[in-house]
Amino acid sequence: MTDEFRVLSPTAILGYGFPESSFRKGMERKPHLIAVDAGSTDPGPYYLGAGKAFTNRAFVKRDLRYMLREGVKNNIPVVVGTAGGSGASVHLEWCRQIVLEIAAEEKLSFKMGVIPADVSKETVKKALGEGRITPLACVPELTESLVDETTYLVAQIGPEPIIEALKAGCNVVLAGRCYDPACFAALPIMLGYDEGLALHMGKILECAAIAATPGSGADCALGILKKDSFILEALSPKRKFTCESAAAHTLYEKSDPYHLPGPGGAINLENCSFTDIGDGRVEVRGSRFEPTPRYLIKLEGARSIGYRSISIAGTRDPIMIGSIDQILAEVKAHIKEMSPEDDRSEQLFFHVYGKNGVMGQLEPLATTSSHELCIVIEALCPSQDEADTLCSVARSTLLHYGYAGRISTAGNLAFPFSPSDIKMGNVYEFSVYHLMDPAGEELFKPIIEDI
Repeated sequence: MTDEFRVLSPTAILGYGFPESSFRKGMERKPHLIAVDAGSTDPGPYYLGAGKAFTNRAFVKRDLRYMLREGVKNNIPVVVGTAGGSGASVHLEWCRQIVLEIAAEEKLSFKMGVIPADVSKETVKKALGEGRITPLACVPELTESLVDETTYLVAQIGPEPIIEALKAGCNVVLAGRCYDPACFAALPIMLGYDEGLALHMGKILECAAIAATPGSGADCALGILKKDSFILEALSPKRKFTCESAAAHTLYEKSDPYHLPGPGGAINLENCSFTDIGDGRVEVRGSRFEPTPRYLIKLEGARSIGYRSISIAGTRDPIMIGSIDQILAEVKAHIKEMSPEDDRSEQLFFHVYGKNGVMGQLEPLATTSSHELCIVIEALCPSQDEADTLCSVARSTLLHYGYAGRISTAGNLAFPFSPSDIKMGNVYEFSVYHLMDPAGEELFKPIIEDI
């Protein structure tokens, strides 16, 4: 174990991009590892359920080209977590093909470890039957029918399979769905650095320069891990790390400010400290890893729940704005009255931006002060045709609805686009969001290949 271990995090998500100047500055620091988080559940269940990437292929390839070219040339391991955005087998293969293209174009040779994170439905059902699955907060109990309806089912892998691939001599590691800090922490943990510090540093580096100020998801950051601390450093002159920015990002995406759970344990931050050491750098101490009595992994899966169509419209009529809730309720009632034998009014939703479009019923401001509103009409039905019909009827009804006090005799709405109705296709929801005790079963085995 050397005095320090330097990790270059190029971007918050693979495909978000980064300035070449920042990446070059990072390479000048001679990093021991280039690592990047390539996915998230933040974009919602669609991408996992549909097996599609939420990042653009051209920019994923652009980012990876820099990483692979410099990593292989300088014998620096390159680790990618949650490849393809959601980390299922289809996403992993999508990313693998990009790596193969780059290797051929750049004439690169290396050993690569590919780590699938898929968990079979049979394995999950067996664990369910044996009482080894528990729901996360605000999630219903898992059932076999939900498992059956799930399209892709993955688990967040911890550092262990990545360490196995690195020990096998892999220069490049592509992991499926991955605990976000794991791709940054695996190699230093393997080399004997403190697990709590390594994971906490990985927690911050997984979002790269978002954790600096001003934050950016499209810029690089450097983490320097030491025996009893780690240092965060921005790689652009436009940014710096502060105690506030580092602490704020430590709190990011956490329900408990002092504990960050992950596979097999949690990072305890009760004695964590942040110190400004000058030149836009922050040193962090006191993080420690605490194993849980049982090694638990988080399962993620999504299922189809129907088809969606939307229409986007605006209004600037103060009379309509003042009575918007009543008007929308009357429109829904009118649609129900027009098709009593096939009532789909409960599958119709209005999202009113400028009033409570972001927070919905949780919005604390009761009155609308906007001079204009954006109304997103959403129809969610069992088939695309049914969704198209409901959206069309709702749009035309609202467009010409004669609400109390209306002065104009023409349309109530302004449409920014023609055609006004947009087919959104298949809709997914998270069907599996649970913890599983694998009971010692080895689920994530690296596949080693020579490129």
